[in-house]
Amino acid sequence: MLSAPIDTAPRRYPPGLHVHRRSSRGPDTAPPTTTLVEIAAWLLSEALAEDDLMLLFESLAWRLKAAGLPFERSSLSVGTLHPQLVGFSWYWNARDGFCDEIKITSEARDRDAYRQSPLYQVIELGEQVRCDPQDPATRKSFPLMQDLLEEGFTDYYAMPLRGGGSYHNVVTIATRRDGGFPEPELLELKQILSLFALHVERHILNRIAGNVMDTYLGHAAGKKVLNGAITRGDGEAVRAVIWVSDLRGFTDLSDRLAGEDVMKILNAYFERQAGAVMAHGGEVLKFIGDGMLAVFPYDCAETGASAAQAAVDASHQVLREMRQLNSEPPPELARIEGWGELSCGIGLHAGDVFFGNVGAPERLDFTVIGRAVNITARIEDLTKTIGQPVLISDQVAGHLSCPLEHHGHHRLRGLSEEMALFSPQAC
Repeated sequence: MLSAPIDTAPRRYPPGLHVHRRSSRGPDTAPPTTTLVEIAAWLLSEALAEDDLMLLFESLAWRLKAAGLPFERSSLSVGTLHPQLVGFSWYWNARDGFCDEIKITSEARDRDAYRQSPLYQVIELGEQVRCDPQDPATRKSFPLMQDLLEEGFTDYYAMPLRGGGSYHNVVTIATRRDGGFPEPELLELKQILSLFALHVERHILNRIAGNVMDTYLGHAAGKKVLNGAITRGDGEAVRAVIWVSDLRGFTDLSDRLAGEDVMKILNAYFERQAGAVMAHGGEVLKFIGDGMLAVFPYDCAETGASAAQAAVDASHQVLREMRQLNSEPPPELARIEGWGELSCGIGLHAGDVFFGNVGAPERLDFTVIGRAVNITARIEDLTKTIGQPVLISDQVAGHLSCPLEHHGHHRLRGLSEEMALFSPQAC
């Protein structure tokens, strides 16, 4: 989930905060002039159609500034349900004109900088916090105030946003106006932000739903489900390279090791398998015991050849990372006695599959089914017999330009015809 870093200049962020996106639409995202009444009407009408919280927050910030309020810096922080993140934040500043979307990891929440921040008081305790950066005692309590003082800010206010959920979300505002926020204007701002809180809650729930779908179904399948594909039989025929992989010796490991240790081994193994597939544009569909099923759809790649090459590149990455895992195991594996070296088999085949919902009326699974999936599983079985960690069918091999080793024709279990099998070499 943590995307490649982007250039955050002229801003700097502490460890644990990762800028995911940046918008620089500027004042054009709002009318040249407006009023708080018009902003409230916008929040109750056109704003409902905006499905991107970063763009909604950015537009609100510029509208408040267009209304003549002393509004020059703002942030929005929300909690989430995600296996890698504890929340998201959006940071807008009128001076540089940017609005950044930031992913927050547990590392950020564990740092002293967070515990010594006004955000801690709001997120953890649900309190409102107002700070004068010019006050030495305030700067001593909250080191952030020193940074704001150096930037010329005179007043800072943080308030919880409550829209009916259980998360303590927070919005902050700051001004450079002499004397800070006048009380009447601060009250007006709080009223607008309370209305905005209803939007925030809606977006949080949508984002959490997306996170859960992506985590348990994969991005493509999760998106289809959220878009309404929840009826048994819903789906589509797609052409794809199918990936089936299996961990060698898993039964022996399960018999010899404690369940907790087996889980650690599986997590380390699947992290490398799934990480490689997703890094090359594949979609992980399910983990079955020690096995994994994934696809590289043609329509997500430029060509069938691109999908085939991506799958082969992912298999090579898995083998490299497995060798590294065995030679330099992480501490949680190094402490396990008798886990030994891990190895795997990977089968690749290309064909038509049905990508959609199967199962009972009240318990569905979004997966791929079809003859091509069965063939791929049979190919993976033969990696043990032939003694090659990766085997591919002629349907995949025909798309590749890298060197291939031909292993002859083999009859696959449960299928009448023989199939030519190859192992790809590094290109």
